[in-house]
Amino acid sequence: MTNEPLLSVQGLSVSFNTEQGRLRVVDDVSFGLGSGETLGLVGESGCGKSVTAQTIMRLLASPPSFVEGGRILFEGRDLVLLAENHMQKVRGDRIGMVFQEPMTSLNPTQRIGRQIAESLSLHRGLNYSKAQPLVIDALRKVGIGNPERRLDQYPHELSGGLRQRVMIAMAIVCGPKMLIADEPTTALDVTIQAQIMELLQSLQKDLGLSILLITHDLGIVAEMCRNMIVMYAGRIVESGPAAKIFRRPKHPYTDGLIRSSPRRTEKGTRLFSIPGLVPSPGRRGRGCSFAERCPCVMEKCRAEVPVLASDTRHAFACWNPLP
Repeated sequence: MTNEPLLSVQGLSVSFNTEQGRLRVVDDVSFGLGSGETLGLVGESGCGKSVTAQTIMRLLASPPSFVEGGRILFEGRDLVLLAENHMQKVRGDRIGMVFQEPMTSLNPTQRIGRQIAESLSLHRGLNYSKAQPLVIDALRKVGIGNPERRLDQYPHELSGGLRQRVMIAMAIVCGPKMLIADEPTTALDVTIQAQIMELLQSLQKDLGLSILLITHDLGIVAEMCRNMIVMYAGRIVESGPAAKIFRRPKHPYTDGLIRSSPRRTEKGTRLFSIPGLVPSPGRRGRGCSFAERCPCVMEKCRAEVPVLASDTRHAFACWNPLP
């Protein structure tokens, strides 16, 4: 692993034009992803995780979205400034993406073999007959048996787990250096979830992939990630080594997420939950966005946005951190 990160997101801020005016959804987000590393990005729905991922891939239409500040350096190039024709060569070739719901991401009217082959046509200039061996190899890599027969099947003929494996095959068929997995197991039952995560770990080892793993499942982060980032209301509230954060979280929101995990709750006891909801972008207040839900809130929290203070590699944005 080199000292220079493969991906470096620096001060990224993203806004959207809405009926209420222009609202900031992602605010001053910075992190790095090293070669061969898995970085966990966690938080509730509405915290800005998927917007961050889609901004990296330049998948959001502009307008209504706008990158208001920051850089996204990938292999030394700033993806924010990259012309669209150059970005097309990165998207799907150097960076692959796995979405959370394969049934809505796959084309229901097209056979899966041809859908996987589209990347090879775009990035390698191969027609379908020349792409077929590479498609079959990708299906084998993701653990799909009898791949020659699967080429001619439609998405509705496959189970949810097989559809997600097809999505992963599409993401790796061109041999990317990085994979963004956006809630890749959300629509699957727990047994299939475990199989998909084992598959991602195996592919990472075999192909040398760097993975940005976006999830709300802290158990997955604990098993797969050396480092993690916790986002709340568009900002990073805690980041650092996953083992250290799980052992001793500093931000009350991170502590609440960990305590809310069913995996950490004894059978027969009431599951802990964080009261309230993530505030929408137009209602985040002047100070800490977590103030209205926080058990450790002080007056200063409502008035000033906490800075991301660093304790060696462990950073947290809180005026009244946990001991």
